[in-house]
Amino acid sequence: MDQGTLVAQLHALGLQRGDTVMVHSSFKSLGIDDPELIIGALLQALGEMGTLLMPALSYNQTPPNVHDTLLTPVCVGFLPEYFRRRAGTARSLHPTHSVCGVGARVHDWLADHIEDHTPCGPHSPFYKLLYRGGKILMIGCGLRPNTTMHAVEEHVRPPYLFGGPCTYTITDATRRTFTKEYIRHGFLGWRQRYDRIEGLLSDGALVSGPLGNAQAYLIRAGEMLEAALGRLQADPWYFVERRDA
Repeated sequence: MDQGTLVAQLHALGLQRGDTVMVHSSFKSLGIDDPELIIGALLQALGEMGTLLMPALSYNQTPPNVHDTLLTPVCVGFLPEYFRRRAGTARSLHPTHSVCGVGARVHDWLADHIEDHTPCGPHSPFYKLLYRGGKILMIGCGLRPNTTMHAVEEHVRPPYLFGGPCTYTITDATRRTFTKEYIRHGFLGWRQRYDRIEGLLSDGALVSGPLGNAQAYLIRAGEMLEAALGRLQADPWYFVERRDA
């Protein structure tokens, strides 16, 4: 598998030059050995004016309730942790739901995440994807681990969404340390079923196809918001199921 083939597959899915895309991934599913191959393909497909984002979630950090934006690793897979450590990558400041990125508009997407008090509030890159023409690329991991759906849920605040407050000790990139209280996500007793979005989106809003050896999905975030928000307002439990189900 070469980079040119991956770029062609990305364009076939609907990724365009100048896009901003949030990438969730199972690196093993791609069938390649070098993470630079897929990152290079993504950057080439996006072009100089595009922006590449990946979740840098760290809700399982050790020690708990302590976050260092330069040192705390990502807990959601190999590729986003590799991307976090890659030269030139920026990271938003949030103790559990930070985002890493590189590209023409990365500052606009990441800089004010510190202003939020919830995981995916209005200053988070996940929330911004919904209103700024963003796209979401799921590589080999199905549709369930779509963190941007939390930003949709934060519009409605269904009963399962939030847990209690927690105070975090945070060290930023300038090495300033401070404390801040956040409302964490809850989901106690519930399993996320964000794959149900597939049945709500029209052709074009969600496109599936091959990427390397993986099955990939590209979602237009604004259309996901419209479809998912309407469903959540009608049924706040639509995107979850009981863990014992």
